[in-house]
Amino acid sequence: MRSIELFSGAGGLALGLEAAGFESVALVERNRDACATLRLNRPCWNVVESDIREVQFSDFGSIDLVAGGPPCQPFSMGGKANGYDDHRDMFPQAVRAVRELRPSAFLFENVRGLLRPAFSNYVEYIKLQFSYPDFPISPNASWELNLQRLQRYHNSKRSDDDLTYTVTIQQANAADFGVPQHRHRVFFVGFRSDLYSKWFFPTPTATKEELLRSQLVNGSYWREHGMAGPTGTQLGYKGRMAELTDEPLFSTPGRWRTVRDAIKGLSDPREKKSHQNHFFQPGAKSYPGHTGSLLDEPAKALKAGDHGVPGGENMLRYPNGRVRYFTVRESARIQTFPDDYIFSGSWTESMRQLGNAVPVALAGAVAQSVRDHIQPNGKRTALQSARQA
Repeated sequence: MRSIELFSGAGGLALGLEAAGFESVALVERNRDACATLRLNRPCWNVVESDIREVQFSDFGSIDLVAGGPPCQPFSMGGKANGYDDHRDMFPQAVRAVRELRPSAFLFENVRGLLRPAFSNYVEYIKLQFSYPDFPISPNASWELNLQRLQRYHNSKRSDDDLTYTVTIQQANAADFGVPQHRHRVFFVGFRSDLYSKWFFPTPTATKEELLRSQLVNGSYWREHGMAGPTGTQLGYKGRMAELTDEPLFSTPGRWRTVRDAIKGLSDPREKKSHQNHFFQPGAKSYPGHTGSLLDEPAKALKAGDHGVPGGENMLRYPNGRVRYFTVRESARIQTFPDDYIFSGSWTESMRQLGNAVPVALAGAVAQSVRDHIQPNGKRTALQSARQA
């Protein structure tokens, strides 16, 4: 199945699509260093280094899935949150891609800050544009007036021949899908109306309860790491332990993965280099509220600032309180990139790519569920059969 990805960055979403069995037709990205990373790791990929507004989507032929992560800065809690007034808001370009390519499905992700009450009307505007991509948006009217027009259209009787999509908006924590990091993302997933039957977001595969059980009850977590491990009381979980049994009552997913899980097998970067992109970066400091990620919990969300890693972010915090920056390789593992995936550019630029990336494991889980829905059991849909005729 053929896919095109917009705002590709370093390729986290692209790797998830690849793992799910999608064939990449093109990856559109404007950042030079990110494009270098994509080309370095997948010379076979068609990397289009361009401003998305200049791309002619008709050049790519028939596409089954359009995916991407529009810039998150307009909606990020760490930014100015100008939303629709931010020139970096590229959701209109995502809608244009859907309108011109008419894919079987689309998959877009963004930060959870997009779901703040301040943006609720604009999220509705985005959703309705994705639902009716052929609807003519007036360039001479404000987005609020266009939203009103879309709402009237949504409530009216429409032709069955109109291009429409059924759109789901879902928030997910990457830790619930095997990623050793708390990273909350929002997904817009849509299926063309002639293909749609009820779709559900994939079921989480990991839980906090299972991590606590492995650490505090049966000790399997510590044995995996060749450690005796502290007791639950020492960890401050005395009350929580009473709620946990030695074995779950029902079949459950696996446990959350931790920083210790992610960096297992990597050398101390201050002593020697054991892997590519695994260099010590000096200068890490703690700040109030920014004290680094603990070894035995999922990492805090990796972040990317306009001028490098923000102060107090992307750090490992040892039990004695000492901190250091994660290396690029450690950060790549936290984002579930494979060890043979190499990042191009300086430490600052590589960390910016990783801070903006979609975790590969999360991308793969969502992409697989979308692919299975488009083409269940590997069978072609009626539309795909018609295209082949």
